[in-house]
Amino acid sequence: MSVVEQAAVLPAARPRPRPTARSVALRSLGVVFVLALLVFMVGPILWLALRAFSNVWPYPRFLPSDWTMKWWHSVFADKSLGHSIKLSFEFAPVVTVASAVICLPAAYAFSRFNFPGRRFLLVSLFATNAFPKIGLYISMAGVFYTFNLMGTFLGVVIVQLIGTVVFMTWIPTAAFSSIPRSLEEAARDAGAGPLRVFFRITFPLAAPGIFVAMILSFLASFDEAQGTFLVGIPNYITMPTEMYTLVLNYPEQAAAVFSILLAIPSVILMSLARKHVMGGRLAEGFQIR
Repeated sequence: MSVVEQAAVLPAARPRPRPTARSVALRSLGVVFVLALLVFMVGPILWLALRAFSNVWPYPRFLPSDWTMKWWHSVFADKSLGHSIKLSFEFAPVVTVASAVICLPAAYAFSRFNFPGRRFLLVSLFATNAFPKIGLYISMAGVFYTFNLMGTFLGVVIVQLIGTVVFMTWIPTAAFSSIPRSLEEAARDAGAGPLRVFFRITFPLAAPGIFVAMILSFLASFDEAQGTFLVGIPNYITMPTEMYTLVLNYPEQAAAVFSILLAIPSVILMSLARKHVMGGRLAEGFQIR
Protein backbone atom coordinates (compact mmCIF):
# COMPACT_ATOMS: atom_id res chain seq x y z
CA MET A 1 0.00 0.00 0.00
CA SER A 2 1.38 3.35 -1.02
CA VAL A 3 1.82 6.30 1.31
CA VAL A 4 -1.13 8.09 -0.33
CA GLU A 5 -3.39 5.06 0.19
CA GLN A 6 -2.31 4.74 3.85
CA ALA A 7 -3.11 8.41 4.41
CA ALA A 8 -6.57 7.91 2.91
CA VAL A 9 -7.28 5.00 5.27
CA LEU A 10 -6.22 6.90 8.43
CA PRO A 11 -9.01 8.90 10.10
CA ALA A 12 -8.85 12.62 9.75
CA ALA A 13 -7.37 14.46 12.70
CA ARG A 14 -9.94 16.16 14.85
CA PRO A 15 -9.53 19.89 15.22
CA ARG A 16 -8.50 21.03 18.66
CA PRO A 17 -11.31 22.63 20.61
CA ARG A 18 -10.88 26.33 21.15
CA PRO A 19 -10.09 27.27 24.73
CA THR A 20 -13.03 28.80 26.52
CA ALA A 21 -12.85 31.93 28.59
CA ARG A 22 -13.25 29.85 31.76
CA SER A 23 -10.34 27.54 30.94
CA VAL A 24 -8.11 30.51 30.11
CA ALA A 25 -9.07 32.20 33.37
CA LEU A 26 -8.37 29.05 35.40
CA ARG A 27 -5.03 28.53 33.70
CA SER A 28 -4.07 32.17 34.29
CA LEU A 29 -5.11 31.89 37.93
CA GLY A 30 -2.97 28.78 38.31
CA VAL A 31 0.03 30.58 36.83
CA VAL A 32 -0.51 33.47 39.26
CA PHE A 33 -0.60 31.09 42.23
CA VAL A 34 2.58 29.33 41.09
CA LEU A 35 4.39 32.65 40.67
CA ALA A 36 3.18 33.83 44.06
CA LEU A 37 4.41 30.58 45.64
CA LEU A 38 7.81 31.02 44.00
CA VAL A 39 8.01 34.60 45.24
CA PHE A 40 7.22 33.63 48.83
CA MET A 41 9.53 30.59 48.79
CA VAL A 42 12.45 31.75 46.67
CA GLY A 43 12.19 35.46 47.48
CA PRO A 44 13.43 35.27 51.10
CA ILE A 45 16.26 32.92 50.13
CA LEU A 46 17.33 35.22 47.31
CA TRP A 47 17.18 38.23 49.65
CA LEU A 48 19.39 36.41 52.19
CA ALA A 49 21.88 35.50 49.48
CA LEU A 50 22.13 39.11 48.31
CA ARG A 51 22.22 40.52 51.84
CA ALA A 52 25.01 38.18 52.91
CA PHE A 53 27.34 39.67 50.25
CA SER A 54 26.19 43.29 50.44
CA ASN A 55 27.95 46.16 52.14
CA VAL A 56 25.84 49.15 51.15
CA TRP A 57 22.27 48.69 49.97
CA PRO A 58 20.44 52.01 50.08
CA TYR A 59 16.71 52.14 49.52
CA PRO A 60 15.18 52.04 46.89
CA ARG A 61 17.99 50.43 44.86
CA PHE A 62 17.08 47.03 43.43
CA LEU A 63 20.57 45.60 44.05
CA PRO A 64 23.34 46.44 46.53
CA SER A 65 25.70 49.17 45.44
CA ASP A 66 28.68 47.61 47.16
CA TRP A 67 29.62 43.94 47.53
CA THR A 68 31.85 42.39 50.18
CA MET A 69 32.89 39.12 51.86
CA LYS A 70 33.64 40.68 55.24
CA TRP A 71 30.44 39.38 56.85
CA TRP A 72 31.43 35.81 56.05
CA HIS A 73 34.89 36.40 57.53
CA SER A 74 33.38 37.98 60.64
CA VAL A 75 31.00 35.05 61.22
CA PHE A 76 33.72 32.41 60.88
CA ALA A 77 36.13 34.49 62.97
CA ASP A 78 33.65 34.90 65.85
CA LYS A 79 34.45 32.17 68.38
CA SER A 80 30.96 32.12 69.90
CA LEU A 81 29.34 31.62 66.49
CA GLY A 82 31.86 28.95 65.56
CA HIS A 83 31.17 27.15 68.84
CA SER A 84 27.42 27.18 68.18
CA ILE A 85 28.02 25.62 64.74
CA LYS A 86 30.14 22.91 66.37
CA LEU A 87 27.46 22.20 68.98
CA SER A 88 24.71 21.88 66.36
CA PHE A 89 26.71 19.26 64.49
CA GLU A 90 27.35 17.43 67.77
CA PHE A 91 23.77 17.34 69.01
CA ALA A 92 22.06 16.40 65.73
CA PRO A 93 23.89 13.07 65.14
CA VAL A 94 23.58 12.07 68.82
CA VAL A 95 19.85 12.82 68.88
CA THR A 96 19.32 11.01 65.56
CA VAL A 97 21.09 7.84 66.71
CA ALA A 98 19.34 7.91 70.10
CA SER A 99 16.00 8.39 68.39
CA ALA A 100 16.69 5.44 66.08
CA VAL A 101 17.66 3.17 68.99
CA ILE A 102 14.47 4.08 70.87
CA CYS A 103 11.94 4.29 68.05
CA LEU A 104 12.91 1.65 65.46
CA PRO A 105 11.97 -1.33 67.66
CA ALA A 106 8.66 0.41 68.39
CA ALA A 107 8.13 1.05 64.68
CA TYR A 108 8.69 -2.63 63.88
CA ALA A 109 6.25 -3.64 66.63
CA PHE A 110 3.61 -1.20 65.33
CA SER A 111 4.04 -2.64 61.84
CA ARG A 112 4.14 -6.37 62.55
CA PHE A 113 2.05 -6.92 65.69
CA ASN A 114 -1.54 -6.20 66.67
CA PHE A 115 -1.98 -5.30 70.32
CA PRO A 116 -4.54 -3.34 72.34
CA GLY A 117 -4.20 0.42 71.96
CA ARG A 118 -1.98 0.17 68.89
CA ARG A 119 -3.84 2.74 66.79
CA PHE A 120 -4.31 5.03 69.79
CA LEU A 121 -0.58 5.01 70.54
CA LEU A 122 0.29 5.73 66.91
CA VAL A 123 -2.07 8.69 66.76
CA SER A 124 -0.96 9.96 70.18
CA LEU A 125 2.58 10.40 68.84
CA PHE A 126 1.29 13.51 67.08
CA ALA A 127 0.25 15.01 70.43
CA THR A 128 3.63 16.70 70.76
CA ASN A 129 2.85 18.69 67.60
CA ALA A 130 -0.82 19.33 68.40
CA PHE A 131 -0.13 22.44 70.48
CA PRO A 132 2.68 25.00 70.91
CA LYS A 133 5.77 23.21 72.13
CA ILE A 134 6.87 26.03 74.39
CA GLY A 135 4.11 25.05 76.85
CA LEU A 136 5.39 21.48 76.89
CA TYR A 137 8.97 22.66 77.38
CA ILE A 138 8.00 24.88 80.32
CA SER A 139 6.15 21.96 81.92
CA MET A 140 9.23 19.79 81.45
CA ALA A 141 11.46 22.42 83.02
CA GLY A 142 10.19 21.56 86.50
CA VAL A 143 11.11 17.91 86.00
CA PHE A 144 14.48 18.88 84.55
CA TYR A 145 15.24 21.09 87.58
CA THR A 146 14.40 18.17 89.88
CA PHE A 147 16.83 15.84 88.12
CA ASN A 148 19.50 18.54 87.56
CA LEU A 149 19.19 18.32 83.77
CA MET A 150 19.00 22.05 83.10
CA GLY A 151 22.08 23.31 81.28
CA THR A 152 23.34 19.78 80.56
CA PHE A 153 24.12 17.93 77.35
CA LEU A 154 21.70 15.13 78.28
CA GLY A 155 18.92 17.60 78.97
CA VAL A 156 19.25 19.16 75.52
CA VAL A 157 19.28 15.71 73.90
CA ILE A 158 16.06 14.73 75.70
CA VAL A 159 14.33 17.95 74.65
CA GLN A 160 15.35 17.55 71.04
CA LEU A 161 14.17 13.93 71.03
CA ILE A 162 10.61 15.22 71.36
CA GLY A 163 10.75 16.61 67.84
CA THR A 164 12.18 13.41 66.32
CA VAL A 165 9.85 10.77 67.79
CA VAL A 166 7.11 11.29 65.21
CA PHE A 167 9.47 11.02 62.23
CA MET A 168 11.45 8.08 63.59
CA THR A 169 8.34 6.09 64.48
CA TRP A 170 5.77 6.81 61.77
CA ILE A 171 8.02 6.69 58.71
CA PRO A 172 9.82 3.43 59.64
CA THR A 173 6.44 1.94 60.57
CA ALA A 174 5.23 2.79 57.08
CA ALA A 175 8.45 1.37 55.59
CA PHE A 176 8.06 -1.94 57.46
CA SER A 177 4.34 -2.10 56.61
CA SER A 178 5.05 -1.71 52.89
CA ILE A 179 7.09 -4.93 52.83
CA PRO A 180 4.99 -7.96 51.80
CA ARG A 181 4.94 -10.49 54.61
CA SER A 182 5.04 -13.27 52.01
CA LEU A 183 8.75 -12.52 51.49
CA GLU A 184 9.50 -13.05 55.15
CA GLU A 185 7.35 -16.19 55.26
CA ALA A 186 9.13 -17.62 52.23
CA ALA A 187 12.51 -17.02 53.89
CA ARG A 188 11.33 -18.77 57.07
CA ASP A 189 10.03 -21.69 55.03
CA ALA A 190 13.50 -21.97 53.50
CA GLY A 191 15.00 -22.36 56.98
CA ALA A 192 16.10 -18.82 57.83
CA GLY A 193 15.79 -17.76 61.46
CA PRO A 194 14.00 -14.59 62.60
CA LEU A 195 17.18 -12.52 62.91
CA ARG A 196 18.47 -13.60 59.51
CA VAL A 197 15.11 -12.80 57.92
CA PHE A 198 15.14 -9.36 59.48
CA PHE A 199 18.70 -8.41 58.54
CA ARG A 200 18.72 -10.03 55.08
CA ILE A 201 15.19 -9.18 53.87
CA THR A 202 13.17 -6.85 56.10
CA PHE A 203 15.79 -4.29 57.02
CA PRO A 204 17.30 -3.85 53.50
CA LEU A 205 13.83 -3.27 52.03
CA ALA A 206 12.88 -0.84 54.80
CA ALA A 207 16.25 0.95 54.71
CA PRO A 208 15.15 3.79 52.34
CA GLY A 209 12.28 4.71 54.66
CA ILE A 210 14.55 4.54 57.70
CA PHE A 211 17.06 6.71 55.83
CA VAL A 212 14.36 9.34 55.23
CA ALA A 213 13.31 9.20 58.88
CA MET A 214 16.90 9.71 60.03
CA ILE A 215 17.34 12.69 57.71
CA LEU A 216 14.14 14.34 58.96
CA SER A 217 15.12 13.60 62.56
CA PHE A 218 18.57 15.09 61.98
CA LEU A 219 17.02 18.25 60.57
CA ALA A 220 14.43 18.44 63.37
CA SER A 221 17.25 18.32 65.92
CA PHE A 222 19.47 20.65 63.92
CA ASP A 223 16.74 23.32 63.64
CA GLU A 224 15.28 23.01 67.16
CA ALA A 225 15.50 26.33 69.01
CA GLN A 226 12.89 26.80 71.75
CA GLY A 227 13.60 23.73 73.87
CA THR A 228 17.35 24.05 73.38
CA PHE A 229 17.19 27.69 74.42
CA LEU A 230 15.16 26.90 77.54
CA VAL A 231 17.22 23.92 78.68
CA GLY A 232 20.65 24.53 77.22
CA ILE A 233 21.50 28.13 78.08
CA PRO A 234 24.02 29.31 79.05
CA ASN A 235 26.17 26.23 78.52
CA TYR A 236 24.85 24.93 75.19
CA ILE A 237 23.90 27.48 72.55
CA THR A 238 23.32 25.92 69.13
CA MET A 239 22.93 27.66 65.77
CA PRO A 240 19.13 28.18 65.94
CA THR A 241 19.48 29.49 69.50
CA GLU A 242 22.30 31.80 68.42
CA MET A 243 19.96 33.38 65.87
CA TYR A 244 18.19 35.21 68.72
CA THR A 245 21.46 36.94 69.59
CA LEU A 246 22.32 37.62 65.96
CA VAL A 247 19.00 39.33 65.25
CA LEU A 248 19.30 41.57 68.31
CA ASN A 249 23.02 42.36 68.52
CA TYR A 250 24.60 41.81 65.09
CA PRO A 251 24.25 43.55 61.71
CA GLU A 252 21.58 42.00 59.55
CA GLN A 253 24.22 40.97 57.01
CA ALA A 254 25.82 38.69 59.62
CA ALA A 255 22.40 37.23 60.44
CA ALA A 256 21.89 36.57 56.72
CA VAL A 257 25.19 34.69 56.51
CA PHE A 258 24.29 32.61 59.56
CA SER A 259 20.84 31.85 58.14
CA ILE A 260 22.41 30.55 54.92
CA LEU A 261 24.77 28.34 56.93
CA LEU A 262 21.79 27.04 58.88
CA ALA A 263 19.86 26.25 55.69
CA ILE A 264 22.67 24.44 53.82
CA PRO A 265 22.32 21.08 55.65
CA SER A 266 18.55 21.13 55.11
CA VAL A 267 18.91 21.66 51.36
CA ILE A 268 21.58 18.98 50.95
CA LEU A 269 19.87 16.32 53.07
CA MET A 270 16.39 16.90 51.64
CA SER A 271 17.88 16.57 48.15
CA LEU A 272 19.27 13.17 49.15
CA ALA A 273 15.92 12.07 50.60
CA ARG A 274 13.80 13.37 47.73
CA LYS A 275 13.80 10.23 45.58
CA HIS A 276 12.72 8.08 48.52
CA VAL A 277 10.03 10.51 49.68
CA MET A 278 8.55 10.73 46.17
CA GLY A 279 8.35 6.94 45.79
CA GLY A 280 5.08 5.07 45.98
CA ARG A 281 6.10 2.14 48.19
CA LEU A 282 6.63 4.30 51.26
CA ALA A 283 3.29 6.02 50.75
CA GLU A 284 1.53 2.66 50.67
CA GLY A 285 2.85 1.84 54.11
CA PHE A 286 1.09 4.80 55.69
CA GLN A 287 -2.23 3.00 55.16
CA ILE A 288 -1.88 1.39 58.57
CA ARG A 289 -4.88 -0.62 59.69
